[in-house]
Amino acid sequence: MDLTPRGLFDLARSTVETAVSVPSRVLGLLEAAEQVVRRADALVTRTERVLDDTEALVDRASAAVAGTEALLSRAESVTTAAQQITTDAGHTARTSRELVDNYAPLAHRAHPLAARFVDELSPHEVDAAIELVDQLPVLTKHLLEDVLPILSTLDRVGPDIHQLLEVTNDVRQAILGIPGFAFLRRRGEDKEDRAEIAPAD
Repeated sequence: MDLTPRGLFDLARSTVETAVSVPSRVLGLLEAAEQVVRRADALVTRTERVLDDTEALVDRASAAVAGTEALLSRAESVTTAAQQITTDAGHTARTSRELVDNYAPLAHRAHPLAARFVDELSPHEVDAAIELVDQLPVLTKHLLEDVLPILSTLDRVGPDIHQLLEVTNDVRQAILGIPGFAFLRRRGEDKEDRAEIAPAD
């Protein structure tokens, strides 16, 4: 270190210059710090905006995912229903094919009879047949309640009828054996013949 007056003067001047420049440097540092703070604030603001946009995008994505899930659920339901319909249609087709295979020969054989039935029946006869079918419940009721009970008693009435026929035959033989009955019979027949001829004249 130069301790001469000149050296001390230079040292003092350098010290003063350094001391004078310190505040300006401090101010520069403060301005730089303020710029850094402003930049940091701007960066924070932009970061907040980015976060807000990101949150909105996440919300939209969540809504889109929910809509997609609902759409997938509906698509699965539609697919299940379509599979069920396809299964039912296949079963119906198989049943129809079996029915056609079973009844096609019968239909071919019945076709001439059906054509004859249609050609020969008049509308009046068809109406009569329909009316007969309409009366079938009443006829069935009379048959079950009236006719069949009478028929069930015929096995018991049969012997009585035979006896009645035998008695009637005996009475006839006895009447024929009465003297003059043949004359009375012929006379009665002549009267009946004249009675039948008189209106014709």
